[in-house]
Amino acid sequence: MAGLVRYATRFAAVGNRVARSHLLNKQLPSIQQAAGIQSKAWRELNGIQRPPPFDYKNKTYSLITSWFDRTTHRFDDNTKLILVEGPLASGKTEFAKKLAADLDMHYIPQATMDDVYLNDYGYDLRELDHLLPPGAQTFCEKRFVNEPTNRLTASFQLNMYSLKFHDYLDGLAHLLSTGQGVIMERSPYSDIVFVDALYKLNLITKASYKGILETRDNSLPELLKPHLVIYLDVPVNKTLENIKKRNKNNEANSPLFKDTKFLEAIEDGYKRNFLRDISSHAELLVYDWSNGGDIELVVEDIERIDFDHYEKEAEKMKDWRFIRTELDWAETRETYADERDFLSTYTELPLFHCPDLCISAEDEALRNRLYEEFKGSKYAYGYNSDLGDKGILTKTKHLNSPLKKTWTI
Repeated sequence: MAGLVRYATRFAAVGNRVARSHLLNKQLPSIQQAAGIQSKAWRELNGIQRPPPFDYKNKTYSLITSWFDRTTHRFDDNTKLILVEGPLASGKTEFAKKLAADLDMHYIPQATMDDVYLNDYGYDLRELDHLLPPGAQTFCEKRFVNEPTNRLTASFQLNMYSLKFHDYLDGLAHLLSTGQGVIMERSPYSDIVFVDALYKLNLITKASYKGILETRDNSLPELLKPHLVIYLDVPVNKTLENIKKRNKNNEANSPLFKDTKFLEAIEDGYKRNFLRDISSHAELLVYDWSNGGDIELVVEDIERIDFDHYEKEAEKMKDWRFIRTELDWAETRETYADERDFLSTYTELPLFHCPDLCISAEDEALRNRLYEEFKGSKYAYGYNSDLGDKGILTKTKHLNSPLKKTWTI
């Protein structure tokens, strides 16, 4: 705990606010990104409007398209990627939604296993668990909370990392294709906090732990790091109180929260490792959020950050400075907008040396057969006549699912 105390002293509290790490290292400005973020109210008052967005979800950003649809002309001061981090039940969702509204940014909620188990029509694959052997069944947040010692905990954690990785790709695609800033809850960068906590408490094996780290090391370098990370700091005892009060997924009766060991491991991972590491790449704001706080004060702090004051070779904002020409921006945009599914395969390493992360061929064959025959899963969305889809013979392209899910693990 002494390390936590030493680290915490780096941030001088001002009310419920904490001094920003960027103030510790003033340097020369770069020419790549505009400096400060402005609130929606300020932008409206000054008549600032973004150009129409490119419909990256339905259109391909080809080489020819890039000749006519440049990338940087949509960029402005708010073209930034912001992560909201914090312990369980710290108020991240409400905070991130309000902040996105105040800054006129695109909000991406925290990934959940619903994104995998609910198919394009809203039918739940978990309905098939009674037909599957234990090792092939679904394992979502509710089961994890109530069965943390289950061998499927390791695959659950790996799946959560994969979902966060894919959502982060979506965030980059949106930012580069529309110019609108993005605010996300949690990320593949902070996922290591939970992996370490599970391993520390012997909830996953050493082999599984190493396998997840291999996946992380293989995939994270494919991403552009965030511009800003906001950490909502809530003491462990207060966090436990919040968890039991909300009782999400029967958390109040969970073995995980019979004491504070799991929450202490998460806090330790955030403060001893994640915040230190991410602050070398991105701006960092830390707030005491024990009793909530004032979003307007947070917006004021964000508006004061100069994202351009780092030298050419500085580590902070380096990912966003190396993209120099319009051609570089176009190639980067095409990568994240059109190759998201391919990049997601970087999280799908063959981890045959990790028994808890594998499934037998027989169980996998059975699961695949049941899933393929499940309601709304036999054909692509919009092409299932048994579920009421019309005009199938005249359709010429795949339709977007009305649900958030765009892929399965």
